[in-house]
Amino acid sequence: MFQLTELENDALIEIFNIGVGHAAASMSAIVSEAVRMSVPSISFIPRAEAARLLGACEAAPERICGVSQHYAGAFETEAILMFPEDKSLEIVRLMVGEAVPLKELTELEQEAMCEIGNIMLNSCVGTLANIFQRELQGSLPQYHVGTSEEILSASGNLDDTVVLMLHIDFVLERHQIHGHVAFVLAISALHDLKEQINLYIARAIGQG
Repeated sequence: MFQLTELENDALIEIFNIGVGHAAASMSAIVSEAVRMSVPSISFIPRAEAARLLGACEAAPERICGVSQHYAGAFETEAILMFPEDKSLEIVRLMVGEAVPLKELTELEQEAMCEIGNIMLNSCVGTLANIFQRELQGSLPQYHVGTSEEILSASGNLDDTVVLMLHIDFVLERHQIHGHVAFVLAISALHDLKEQINLYIARAIGQG
């Protein structure tokens, strides 16, 4: 399985923590509540294993709410933000306020989650693009609800793909929600990513 060195792994976590920091600031403004986000760990795993792990995180047969965007440029990837479905409604409730009836809340869920996904994914990917000094263009967000396997297969059933899984702690003043961001990458894109990380490290230590 594809692996990064300890230095490369630490650099990538540092980059993503900058990205989710930007996302947290944007989310704080939307929900009018302090939001803290961090990426404590990342892992590279096959898509099927990622689906099993996500499914095991929640009580079966828990459904997952996902928002995906396709990015191309310095490397190509399908980025997916995922929460347990019940938690996504909780986040939407925070966005629109307590006074909105449940029926209206569920009608707003898709639009609200796409907005959250757009903020989160573009913050992560935008930070990568800025730090790598390369362009990454994203598609419009798409909303999905289903099992972890269905969500991760939404971008196609390619066998030669690996999932870069970000484990995100999403802590609000009165709530704690654990989410995931998955980057589905072809093997060639993984090597492009590794190359960009090393160029960033070289610049950071004054060799670039």
